[in-house]
Amino acid sequence: MYLLPQEIEVWYIIPAVRKELAKLLTKQHGMSYERAGGILGISKAAVSQYLSNKRANKIKFSSEVKKEIVRSVNVIVKNERNVLSEMQRILKYIKDKKCLCEVCKKYNKSVLNYCGCEPKYP
Repeated sequence: MYLLPQEIEVWYIIPAVRKELAKLLTKQHGMSYERAGGILGISKAAVSQYLSNKRANKIKFSSEVKKEIVRSVNVIVKNERNVLSEMQRILKYIKDKKCLCEVCKKYNKSVLNYCGCEPKYP
């Protein structure tokens, strides 16, 4: 049994991206948990759980992905309406860089036989 790549994205990648975004919005841009949650479409309790490592603590992004997330936060801070397009941009970047493959290698190995993706690290 295996998860589809879209399920990996929903269960692992999106929460990890939200966690990084929430961290940057609150710590670097001084937003309240409530405001950051409102921008990200999550509750202030979810923001709190992300920041206290109770959620989305299985995935660690590379420095390149983190740079893209920082770039997105700067766009979002200038105009909050860009949050969806920036989230999509980050997810596409992660997919293009085959970061999903790294997650599958760790949590979803059996799908690698079907998707044709080869993780960067053996």
